[in-house]
Parts: sequence; C-alpha cells; structure tokens
Amino acid sequence: MTAEDLQPYQRIVQDVKDQVRLGRLSSNDKLPSTRELAGHYGVAPGTVQRALTDLRAEGIVYSHQGRGSFIRESALDAVADPTSQAIKRLEEKVADLADRLEQLEASHDRNN
Repeated sequence: MTAEDLQPYQRIVQDVKDQVRLGRLSSNDKLPSTRELAGHYGVAPGTVQRALTDLRAEGIVYSHQGRGSFIRESALDAVADPTSQAIKRLEEKVADLADRLEQLEASHDRNN
C-alpha cells in the first residue's frame, strides 16, 4: 500500500510512527498542536484528532487536556517492525546467557 492509498489521517499516523522509528521523536516529546498539525498536513483539525485517537489506541501517544499530546516512553516498541522486535528479544536472551555463563565460570573458578 502506497502513501497515496492511505486516508489523510492514516498518513499522519504513519508519519508520526516513522518519526519515532527514525528517532526524530522520542519519549515525552510534545507534538505540535492540532491546529499546527492540520496546517502542516493540509487537513482539517478533525482529521488530526482522528489520527491522534488512533495513535493513542496504538500506545504511541498520550494526551493531557489543555497541555497537548506527547510521545509515550514505550512508543518505539509499539512502532518497531517484527524483525527489530525479534532482534531485540534475541539480544536480551544472549545478554542473559552471557551473565549465566559468567556466573558459572566464577563458581567453577572458586571451586578449583
């Protein structure tokens, strides 16, 4: 599916996800106001609100009444592609195994 196939609110959702994935937006960063986003994307404020609703539902942003919308700390995990998520899990398992091996070697050294 190309960007042209997406609804305007879906393009905003995808753009925010891409910005998180690329590190341009990180946890607790404040998004521009609805009016600013509407102007940037050339859409109605209601379209931006729909995009923000989807982003909240996906766990990418959180909103505070009167303060705005912000990127969640867990947003990067929410937008990571399955391959990146699998690699991260493997890295965690390798680190755990390395710790266990180190403990076994230390125990073996103490017993010899």
